[in-house]
Amino acid sequence: QVLLVESGGGSVQAGGSLRLSCTASGFTASNYYMAWFRQAPGKEREAVARISASGATTYYADSVKGRFTISRDNGHDTLYLQMNMLKPEDTAMYYCAAAVWLGVTWYDPDRYQYWGQGTQVTVSS
Repeated sequence: QVLLVESGGGSVQAGGSLRLSCTASGFTASNYYMAWFRQAPGKEREAVARISASGATTYYADSVKGRFTISRDNGHDTLYLQMNMLKPEDTAMYYCAAAVWLGVTWYDPDRYQYWGQGTQVTVSS
């Protein structure tokens, strides 16, 4: 059974930090591109960051560049998102996702085969 389980969400004040984790099981996660998406109430799911299977390359949405860092530990099948300098507009449900192949459209949710259930991040002003 394929599972992606996110953790680490919570409530924080603006300017604070959180570290999200996503643990994969049931498939060979080290062969997959992985990404973080987020979705705020009433809005579409938005790509935040993605990382290659080896961890060598990363891409970020403009809204989080310089504040968020995506990383992975293939030895423990775990994906991370370090979020610093959080803003109220970062408030959303955060999801991890896995894709066997990604082209230039890494930000398209339809490119991903596996999804987690999400972890809530709330940033207060």
